[in-house]
Amino acid sequence: MLEEGEEGIRYLFGFDADAMHRTLTFDKRTRRSLPDDGNINYEFLKASRKISSVQGERGSWPLRGASVS
Repeated sequence: MLEEGEEGIRYLFGFDADAMHRTLTFDKRTRRSLPDDGNINYEFLKASRKISSVQGERGSWPLRGASVS
């Protein structure tokens, strides 16, 4: 997690855990996310779904983003 506010939460993500260079922001109310660079691609979709899944299972937002393969 990069930062958390009242309405949203930002995460780093990427294919390599050592080089996560992109960010996405979740709207906490709707649980919808958008990539901060506007590039909705496979990398973003995998990371967003993983973070959302963890949030749904635990009932709280994860402290770390996701590395996707």
